Amino acid sequence: MATEFKIKNLAALDLKPGEKREVEVDGIEEGKVLLLNVGGKTTAVGAKCTHYGAPLVKGVLTADGRITCPWHGACFNAKTGDIENAPAIDNLPVFGLVEKNGGVYVTGAQDKIKGSRRKPNIKCSAVKPENIVVVGGGSGAIGTVEALREQGFKELGNIFVLRNIHNVKDILAAIGEKNKKIVVIGSSFIGMEVAKATSKDNSVSVVGMEKVPLERVMGEQVGSYLQKQLEATGVKFHMNAGVDKALPSASDPSKVGAIQLKDGTKLDADLVILGVGVAPATEYLRDNKSVQLAKDGSLTVDGDFLVQGVDGVYAVGDIATYPYHGPGGNGAPVRIEHWNVAQNSGRAAAAHIISPTVARKPFIPIFWSALGAQLRYCGNTGTGFDGSVVQGSLEEYKFAVFYTRGEEVVAVVTMGRDPVMSHSSELMRRGVLPKKAELEKGLDILT
Repeated sequence: MATEFKIKNLAALDLKPGEKREVEVDGIEEGKVLLLNVGGKTTAVGAKCTHYGAPLVKGVLTADGRITCPWHGACFNAKTGDIENAPAIDNLPVFGLVEKNGGVYVTGAQDKIKGSRRKPNIKCSAVKPENIVVVGGGSGAIGTVEALREQGFKELGNIFVLRNIHNVKDILAAIGEKNKKIVVIGSSFIGMEVAKATSKDNSVSVVGMEKVPLERVMGEQVGSYLQKQLEATGVKFHMNAGVDKALPSASDPSKVGAIQLKDGTKLDADLVILGVGVAPATEYLRDNKSVQLAKDGSLTVDGDFLVQGVDGVYAVGDIATYPYHGPGGNGAPVRIEHWNVAQNSGRAAAAHIISPTVARKPFIPIFWSALGAQLRYCGNTGTGFDGSVVQGSLEEYKFAVFYTRGEEVVAVVTMGRDPVMSHSSELMRRGVLPKKAELEKGLDILT
């Protein structure tokens, strides 16, 4: 039931355009709302992001009325509270707001003020007579398949992939009382996160094919510092390396005992974790004459995620190769495996199903990774970059790196510099991100 509550220590609605302010609500323990002024009009919404509880006052408020989370890029309409961008799945509550009797008051339900989320009000009646079938059940309503393993892996125990909760439980059971020798195969995001998470009280070795971890996505400079960060915790790296085979344990031949690299190096292992990526789960379509799979097994779609050559069929998430129109993309086909992209592609497909004639701006890919400190990333380097601008300190892991092609910034990665990534993604969306030369002169995009 909606009730009127007074805002503490606020006598007037004196916010300036573009200002945001978190305020406490009198009479509700830990009750807070966020005041936002867009175009001279102030509204009151939930104070916390509905995805992971980040304080939205530390996020980014744009002139066109979007409030973006500082952590993972979730975005909401400042006027209605509706979701504008993944990964949030609940809307923000919006509260009545009035200035009277020398104070400011909000009107809303106590649980919504404290909980800072609003479930969607779904109508059960059909808007259109057509039926829609969704195949899959992941972030983008798709499944994933295990990566192909090297010969000899599948016959041995204690070799794990990381796909679901059951895999996590199996890995933790194998680690047991710690002090285990763990070999992680793969030095991209999954491999690096696993190495970080298991390095305490264990001996961890990472095997990667690149010169440094994450080189393809973030370049050698950033990758080398991320490697040093994990080496400081005791993790050992074997880079520019390939795996030859898994060797059985002398004490229990049914389980892995070592990994042999292609140069002959042997790494003792009590368990092995494969962080080598996935393939699109499209085997069920290989004999379907109505669709043609790309070389990687994905489905090629248009900007609305309609499958090419098939009427009324959409593909979203990890199985979709779509034209990228973000900075530097120019419609190049990309397939990006991350939660945010999968969810946003699903939202784009749903929007086209409902209103097929309405043109929409493409979303900007955002992802994050837990590597001690939170690494945040927006844009896409998959189509290439030829330079970068570093602001802050790589050595202290408080930095923002702007990846460029010519003068155009195509991607931004940050650590310890919130909300630079969220702000950058909004500038990318609007096509007004500063050029390389401006950033090299020290321009702070938050000013």
